[in-house]
Amino acid sequence: MTEHAPDANGTSDYERVGGSAAVSAVVTRFYELVLDDPQLAPFFESVDMPRLKRHQALLISQVLGGPAEYDGRELREAHAGMRITPTHFEAVVKHLVAALEEAGVEQDVIARVGVALGATQEDIVTDSTT
Repeated sequence: MTEHAPDANGTSDYERVGGSAAVSAVVTRFYELVLDDPQLAPFFESVDMPRLKRHQALLISQVLGGPAEYDGRELREAHAGMRITPTHFEAVVKHLVAALEEAGVEQDVIARVGVALGATQEDIVTDSTT
């Protein structure tokens, strides 16, 4: 995933969304939506959710140009063998966008996050069926 450079005023997307507390709130809401989705919930049945949320917050913080450095496994390795389809990937993106919108994140920031997510699809989708 790519990081975003600060805007002309030197403000990063991370700062624009409200920093660590805001990212943490978005991640919490994102996983509420994901776990309430019957097509996605089975992927998380035996997952250490506090650990996953921490990694996700670091990853999103990095994408937004924040100070956090993602320290988890490579996305391809982490999702290998999970049989994630394009439909699953699209549902996850939809839930992240919804969590960002609910948090009042501006559309230009959401669009940049979407571009970064799109760049990860080939590392995450492991099953081409829908």
